[in-house]
Amino acid sequence: MYVWLKAFHVIAIIAWMAGTLYLPRLFVYHCEAEPGSKQSETFKVMERRLLHAIITPAMVVSWVLGLWLAWAGGFYAAGWLHAKLVLVIALSALHGFLVRCVREFATDRNRHSQQFYRILNEIPTILMIGIVILAVVKPF
Repeated sequence: MYVWLKAFHVIAIIAWMAGTLYLPRLFVYHCEAEPGSKQSETFKVMERRLLHAIITPAMVVSWVLGLWLAWAGGFYAAGWLHAKLVLVIALSALHGFLVRCVREFATDRNRHSQQFYRILNEIPTILMIGIVILAVVKPF
């Protein structure tokens, strides 16, 4: 059962990361759309659906299965897992920020530029690299 749950954990992570990488890209394009325009309203729907149908459920499944795997595998005392958890918490905090951004766009109150969202789009990649290295290499 452990390997099956591990497989579903990896699938959830892929979905979480895909959405987390795509959402800021949508924000870049949404910045170009005139508030209230058909294009802006389409982006609002896309952002909301991506967040609520893919990203948030995938994050929850990733957390639940990841914590179960750490407990079942006896890794809860490992240093690499503690470092990984710090990065996963940072990724979860980014998720919270993205929720706020979706809400701001939904009410036509975006406060950030395209450049901001382009830079924001790099953060999940950096976190993912660290998380994967820690999980696979287990350096300490």
